[in-house]
Amino acid sequence: MKYPHGFWIIGLALGMSAVSAAEKSAETAWAGLVGDLGERAAFAYVENDATLPNVLIYGDSISIGYTPGVRTALKGRANVYRVHLNGGPSGSFIGKFDTMESTMRAPDMAGHWDFAWDIVHVNVGLHDLKYVNERGKLDLEAGRQVATIAEYQANLRRIIAHLRNAAPKAKLIFALTTKVPPESNGRHENAERAYNDAAMAVLKDFPEIGINDLRTASLPYEQPGNVHFKPAGIAAQAEHVANVIATCLR
Repeated sequence: MKYPHGFWIIGLALGMSAVSAAEKSAETAWAGLVGDLGERAAFAYVENDATLPNVLIYGDSISIGYTPGVRTALKGRANVYRVHLNGGPSGSFIGKFDTMESTMRAPDMAGHWDFAWDIVHVNVGLHDLKYVNERGKLDLEAGRQVATIAEYQANLRRIIAHLRNAAPKAKLIFALTTKVPPESNGRHENAERAYNDAAMAVLKDFPEIGINDLRTASLPYEQPGNVHFKPAGIAAQAEHVANVIATCLR
């Protein structure tokens, strides 16, 4: 039977689409998620070792800093993943987590994630307490706070409920927000104290969730005017986070 030329073109296109879909791998999907961030060690693709437990680090730029060191410390003991971008404020957790999960667990993709999370380490708060203006820039004088304490607490409860559904067997660990030093742009000094207290009030209802006092561990490395840390501080944070996670692995 002869087919019109147009049918041949459509058939060829469909065949190419099928091949492309079949050739798509978890590694290429991850590269698409992270984009230019893929050049940074924290966002490297992780080859899963099915004999090891699986750890997810979710957090903002503080966690981006310590992720590579945690991977090194737990090499051979756990597969250490992180969310595909800066985790930002607590209110964006569910959307970002679900985007990562739906992309990487697509069943028709070669090498898709088919494992369960054993540990999820959550580090949010530093973006919640900051003030930003209408252009999204840090602005302590004219800006609005990203999330009030009440909103932060509500977001934490939503995060916990979401993870209980999405990763029911995972051990959850919550990291206390690191210190806001004096003269920090867009943030009041020590604002993290009230947010950490608010988080602890929520976590009292969930005694099974581990607490990582990352704030105290990071205090010796504080930099005035900068919520971030130099290499020595990042290394200390990585060692501390790895030890907390390792305790839960045992």
